Amino acid sequence: MRDLITLTVLICLLFTFMLENRPLTVPDEGRYVEIPREMVVSGNYLTPRLNGVKYFEKPVFFYWLEAFSIKVFGLNEFTLRLWPALFALFGCLAVAVSGARMFGRRTGLLSAVVLATSILYYVLSRAIILDMPVSILLTLSLLSFLMGTHEVPGLKRRLYLWGFAAFAALAVLTKGLIGILIPGMVIGAWIIVLGEWRMLKTLYLPSCLALFVLIAAPWHIMVGMANPEFFQFYFIHEHFQRFLTKEHGRYQPFWYFIPIIALGLFPWSVFLLQAIKHSIPSSWRERHEHRDALFLLLWAGLVFLFFSASSSKLVPYILPVFPPLALLIGRYLAAAWDSRDFPGLRAGYTAVLILSMIFAAAFLGLPYYLPTTAEAQMLGVYRYTIAFTLAIGSAATWGLMGYRRLRWAFIVLGMTSALFLTQVNAAAPRFDFKSVKKLAIDLKTRLKPGDEVASYQKYYQDLPVYLEQRITVVDWGGELNFGNSVEDTKAWMTDGATFWKRWQGPATMYLLIPIEDYESLKRSEPGLPLFPIARNNSNIVLSNKEVKP
Repeated sequence: MRDLITLTVLICLLFTFMLENRPLTVPDEGRYVEIPREMVVSGNYLTPRLNGVKYFEKPVFFYWLEAFSIKVFGLNEFTLRLWPALFALFGCLAVAVSGARMFGRRTGLLSAVVLATSILYYVLSRAIILDMPVSILLTLSLLSFLMGTHEVPGLKRRLYLWGFAAFAALAVLTKGLIGILIPGMVIGAWIIVLGEWRMLKTLYLPSCLALFVLIAAPWHIMVGMANPEFFQFYFIHEHFQRFLTKEHGRYQPFWYFIPIIALGLFPWSVFLLQAIKHSIPSSWRERHEHRDALFLLLWAGLVFLFFSASSSKLVPYILPVFPPLALLIGRYLAAAWDSRDFPGLRAGYTAVLILSMIFAAAFLGLPYYLPTTAEAQMLGVYRYTIAFTLAIGSAATWGLMGYRRLRWAFIVLGMTSALFLTQVNAAAPRFDFKSVKKLAIDLKTRLKPGDEVASYQKYYQDLPVYLEQRITVVDWGGELNFGNSVEDTKAWMTDGATFWKRWQGPATMYLLIPIEDYESLKRSEPGLPLFPIARNNSNIVLSNKEVKP
C-alpha cells in the first residue's frame, strides 16, 4: 500500500503537471471533445455525432467519460485531459502490482517507473484520444487473467477472471473488436505454447462470457436498432476494411513500428533486447518455469505483429505493447540491481549517453533546420534547458554506472527522463500552429443569436468546441461523408454555390478560411463582401457585414 501511494502521488504529479498548457490539438482532440460535447447539449448519449453528423467510426465508452467531465466541470483542457492521464496512472499501478506479484516488489516498482517515463506513454497520457484508454483496458484485462491463473479455483480466481471479461468488454466499448481479439489471441497462444488445455475447464468461461456480453452488447444493439446503417459501416468498413485495405490512406511498411518502439520507449529501449533475452527460456522444456515471462513475451510480440500486418498504421496504435515491455525491462533491471556487472547493462547505459548527446545537439541545432527563425525564437530558452538536462543527466547516469552505483544510475536516469518530458511538454504550445482557439474565442464574443459561423473547404475540428455550437461546413466532406449520406444535413453541410448566395443575404455570417484561400477568393470573386475581423498565422475570420471600428 505504501508503494502504491508513493507511486500514485509521484506519477500524478508527472502526468497532470501543466496538463492544460496547450489548446486542443487538431484533428484528434477536437474531434473527441466535440462528440461528447454534442451528447451533453442534445441529451442523446446513444448515437455519436460530430458537428451534428452521425459518426460511427468508434464506440461510445470514452465519449461517455468525456461527457461526464463536460457536464460536471465544463469545457477546459485540464479536466478534458484528465481521463487519459488517469488511465495512464492506472496502467502504471497495474504494472507495479502485477510485477510485484509475479517477480517481486522491486520489479513492480522499476516497471512502473519505466512505463511512466517512456516518451510515447507520457505523450499519450496527455492526449484526448482513444489509444491510452483502450491500451490500459487491454492491460487490465490481460493482467487480470494472468493473476487469476495464479489462484487456485475458487472465489479469488473467479473474481480475477470476471475482471478480465469486464475490462475486455470495456475495451470493446472503447475501440471496437480489438478489445476481445487481442486478449483472445494472446491467451490462446499462451495456452497452446504451454500445452495446458486442462486450464480451460477452470476459467469459468460461461460466466465470463455472460458478463462480457452484458457489458459490451447493449450499446451495440441499441445503436444498431436506432440506426440501421450502423452495423455495415462500423463492423465491415471500420474494422475489416480498415485492417485489410489501404482505403484510409494510412499504409506504412511492415517495419514501421520498430523505430516507433525504439524512440517511444526511450530511454529504457536501450535495455529492451537484453530484457527479452533475459526472459526467454533457455530451452523448450523450461517454458513452464517461465510461464509469466512467456505470457508477457507473447503479449508484446503478437500485438506487434498484429498491428504491423495491418494496412492502416498510426503511431499510437502500438501503445498496447508498452506495459508488457515495461514489465520485461523492469524484471531485467531488478535482476541487475545487486550485480556488479550484469550482462548488457553497461552497453545500455553507454547507448543512453550517446543517444542523449545526439538528441541534445539536435535541440541546440533547431534554429538551423526550422522553417523560420520566428519558430526557433518561440522555442526560446527551452532548447537550452532540454539539451542541458539530456547531456548532464545521461553523463551522470553513465558515470554512476562506471562506479557500479547501479541503483543511483537508475534513479538519475528516471529523474532525467521525467524532467526532460516535463520540459518538452512546457515547450510544446510554441509549436502548435493548427489550433484556432484564439480566433474562436474572439469570434464567440461577437456572436449574437441567429449569427452563422462557417468554415470553407475544410473542417476545423476545434472550432465548434470553443464556439460551443455546430458550424456550417462548405465544400468539404471528409470523415463526415458517411453521416451526410444517411440523413439530410444540407442545412449546415453545404456546397459553395448555395453558401455564397446565403452569404450575400441579410443575416450576419462569419467564415473561417485559410489565408491563401482568402487571397485567391478575393481575386476570383471581387464582388463578394469579405470583411476581415481577425487572423492568426494561417487563417483569417471574415464577415459578410462591415465591422465598425
